[in-house]
Amino acid sequence: MSISREDSSRDDPLTWADSYAIACKLIQRYPNIKLEDVSLGMIYHWTIELPEFFDDKELANDSILSAIYQEWLEEV
Repeated sequence: MSISREDSSRDDPLTWADSYAIACKLIQRYPNIKLEDVSLGMIYHWTIELPEFFDDKELANDSILSAIYQEWLEEV
């Protein structure tokens, strides 16, 4: 489940369920990255490094990471 685009600027802690908000944060942090060079492993590490991220790192899976990637792709 992703949050609505209107809520993407919120200051609430991010969880794996917040794929759109995570994608927005990653876009801000890595504005010049070429998405074709981004792996799911990179998305995982970059997400858990976000200061706003507060979720169990073990809950991540390919489906969640792919959802973040897809949101990122749709935004750029």
